[in-house]
Amino acid sequence: MVVLRCHRETLLRSSRSRNSDRGRDSGFGNRDSKGALAARLDDLYRTFDHVNSASDPVHIVRRYTAPEDREVVGFCAAALAFGRVASVLNSIETLLAAMGPHPARFVRSFDPARDRTAIDPVVHRWIRGRDLVALLIILQRMLREAGSIERFFVAGDDPTAPDFGPALDAFSARALETNLRPAYGRVPKRAGVCFFFPRPSAGSACKRLNLFLRWMVRRDQIDFGTWTLVSPSRLIIPLDTHVIRLGRCLGLTRYGTPNWKMAAEITASLRAINPVDPVRYDFSLCHVGMMNACGYGRAQRDRQCPLRGMCRPAGAARKSATE
Repeated sequence: MVVLRCHRETLLRSSRSRNSDRGRDSGFGNRDSKGALAARLDDLYRTFDHVNSASDPVHIVRRYTAPEDREVVGFCAAALAFGRVASVLNSIETLLAAMGPHPARFVRSFDPARDRTAIDPVVHRWIRGRDLVALLIILQRMLREAGSIERFFVAGDDPTAPDFGPALDAFSARALETNLRPAYGRVPKRAGVCFFFPRPSAGSACKRLNLFLRWMVRRDQIDFGTWTLVSPSRLIIPLDTHVIRLGRCLGLTRYGTPNWKMAAEITASLRAINPVDPVRYDFSLCHVGMMNACGYGRAQRDRQCPLRGMCRPAGAARKSATE
């Protein structure tokens, strides 16, 4: 948390400096405002683009250098990335301790009857050990059938699709075709492992899957670029509370309900700024929200926000999605 406070102070100082000679250019609809927002977002991106910028589950994944371990650990870490940050980090560490120093090797050789005693005690909110056993069985199938999670994902991708929505649909559907009786015995109608494999076609924003894809596909000081078969231009932003708030405050979406349409629209707005790598701004936007610097819907308005002048924190909320 010390890191967050230090960088908050840096951001606030740089924000005041930049805003001293910039007007309050609100809106995203014209070329000048889009260019101003692009410049400010790029400033923010550079502020956060180093490994010690903030506490985040991605830094646990960084400890593993082998690509096969990184994608297995990355998937498990992203799957558990919901709830309070401290709880998320603790649950990830507990699961990884049970998997040992070579997680991909553990998954490949995983035998539920033999190995589940190490996994069953792991609990994260409503997720129980048997749900994590089911997840490992699914990951094992991916590795055995395709050689990697990446190749399993790519097998269901249409490279002509503008984003990974259809690929995520296929990925989750195929994953849940796995035989999960070794994990559950009689498989529940809505098993807990289904939470890890949502589908855009059902309206889900697929936050954790999109987070995993960001880690694997992009490459900078935060993200790894472990995957090489898909393009970062087709990523969709992981839609969490902070991105929702910043997205609405900056006018990047007209939706009020967090779902796939909102995630796709925020990404489309960012793609208009950076067509090659629209999701590069996710980490920095998220952590501005985590620092409570955004003033959307708050009495502080945008006095503390490094994007001051780009947003409408006291403006009327845009029309909520009803679809």
